[in-house]
Amino acid sequence: MKYVICGGSGFIGRKLTEYWLQGGHQVLVVGRKLPEAHSPHPGLSCLTWDNLASNPKLAEGADAIVNLAGASLSQRWSPKGKKAIMQSRLETVSAAAKLLNALQHKPAVVIQASAVAIYGTSLTDAFDESSPAHVMDFPSGVVQAWENAADEAYTGVRLVKLRTGVVLGNESGALPKMKLPYMLGFGGNIGTGKQWLSWIDIADIVRLIDFCVQTPGIEGPVNATAPQPVTNEEFGRMIGKVYHRPHWFPLPGFLLTAAVGELSEILLKGQRVLPAKALDHGFTFTYSTLQPALEHLRAK
Repeated sequence: MKYVICGGSGFIGRKLTEYWLQGGHQVLVVGRKLPEAHSPHPGLSCLTWDNLASNPKLAEGADAIVNLAGASLSQRWSPKGKKAIMQSRLETVSAAAKLLNALQHKPAVVIQASAVAIYGTSLTDAFDESSPAHVMDFPSGVVQAWENAADEAYTGVRLVKLRTGVVLGNESGALPKMKLPYMLGFGGNIGTGKQWLSWIDIADIVRLIDFCVQTPGIEGPVNATAPQPVTNEEFGRMIGKVYHRPHWFPLPGFLLTAAVGELSEILLKGQRVLPAKALDHGFTFTYSTLQPALEHLRAK
């Protein structure tokens, strides 16, 4: 099969590319610029958005388009930063839609990145794909605009909106940053520690994307989170247990806010998100609970 991955040079995109190449598939990675270096592989092609816009025939025959592109939320949310975060998402949806419309033979499915922030935050509620969007802050507003743009842009194909939680992996993402205080001996609760953290192992999100491509009955929102979310305190104590580090040094919320501003909302607030649609369609998580996920990452 042939797959197009927009934003394929990012954390999830790199792992998805490796997974599909190992499966013997063709992968076309699209980004703002060509990677500085990559291992040559007969099934791998890399193009910029401009390259592809001028010659969309290179994507003909694709079985799926996966759009993971968008500026990271992990930057200071200044007015300039917020604008970049929003624009990058809307612009890449537009670019992927132009590619789709330029193809004579459209792929069967588009997998569009989204995020669990669309549900808003809560200490008590649980959210699945049937839960309504609740715009209450900058992240939830961004995700709703992102999904609305996707609904309008991708027509005539099956659309999966992959609502991603915190993706755990060694190379990038949240885990190295969240683990660092523990490795330095100063791990502990962030804020109250009661806020929910909906997570997923990098290997499982890659398999889930592939599962969504291969399962015609899946469309619309899909929560890319493990079945057992945890609180911030539970997450921290499990890091301490797996990496043999103490969990004792709390970080007060006001200090985090003073240090990084509004960005602190990501760590101080959360939501308990359940992957109902994936489970209903028969997807099996390799890492459904946190301890095995952290242990396998520590062993790698």
